Amino acid sequence: MNTPIRVSSIAQAHKMQDFAPPSHPLISIIECGAMKSAPGLSAVLDFYMISVKRNCNNLMYGQQKYDFDDGFMAFVAPNQVISGQQHDPHERPVGWMLLVHPDFFWGTPLAKKIKQYEYFSYAVNEALFLSDKEQSIINAIVDNIRQECSGNIDKFTQGIIIAHLDTLLNYAERFYQRQFITRKITNHQILDRLNDMLEGYFNSDDLLNKGLPTVEFISDKLNVSPSYLRGLLKTLTGQSTQQLIHEKLIDKAKEKLSTTSLSVSEIAYELGFEHPQSFSKFFKTKTNVSPVAFREAFN
Repeated sequence: MNTPIRVSSIAQAHKMQDFAPPSHPLISIIECGAMKSAPGLSAVLDFYMISVKRNCNNLMYGQQKYDFDDGFMAFVAPNQVISGQQHDPHERPVGWMLLVHPDFFWGTPLAKKIKQYEYFSYAVNEALFLSDKEQSIINAIVDNIRQECSGNIDKFTQGIIIAHLDTLLNYAERFYQRQFITRKITNHQILDRLNDMLEGYFNSDDLLNKGLPTVEFISDKLNVSPSYLRGLLKTLTGQSTQQLIHEKLIDKAKEKLSTTSLSVSEIAYELGFEHPQSFSKFFKTKTNVSPVAFREAFN
């Protein structure tokens, strides 16, 4: 794989595509159809990229290839890798890319707020599918931003664009929550795989030898980002990934307490706890009863 090139400014991005310099140095909107195909080229951006595209069936974000014919929205934060792929010569990509340098947010509430939108870390895992109505809403907001960027820049320009960007990101958040709910088959497949993986982990020697699985370990096994998994579980189950891990651990502890003659200390050891007291405290915190009291309820 080629070493990614670093694109440090929006002006540099324009120059790489032989575009005219941007009207504003910190924000620009590029039409996808006007871009040159760059197969094999990987880049790391020093700015945010928000895009709505169609016919980008060979687009790479991180290590994930997207094979979508319908419109989708993607979010790339600074320091993420994107890769250009060969376009179908008979079907040019359609859409736009909104480039925003972090300095544009300086001194505004969005400077901090934008980092709280977890979908920027989804770019390497799942794009946001948009209905025609949702695309119309997003495109209308971007048209307003385009007008501000192409007009005379004055003291009101930044505030107006920031307001539009804030609205854009809020709609994206709403649409992602809709996607979590409506794409039930895919999401439930992830939950099924998660449950199977945890069941296998807790029934093997991994728990004893490696301890509790981390959120990063689980996300890597499921090929999703930790933030995507967290958002999915929160929407569908109301639990965080860590809470689900703890729930599985308590289920396994209850099984051992009720079906074996192992001592509490032995069970604690098998579940990866170094000290029995830590296990007893954890169990009581989660169940409101001690391991001994739980076991006695079955006798």
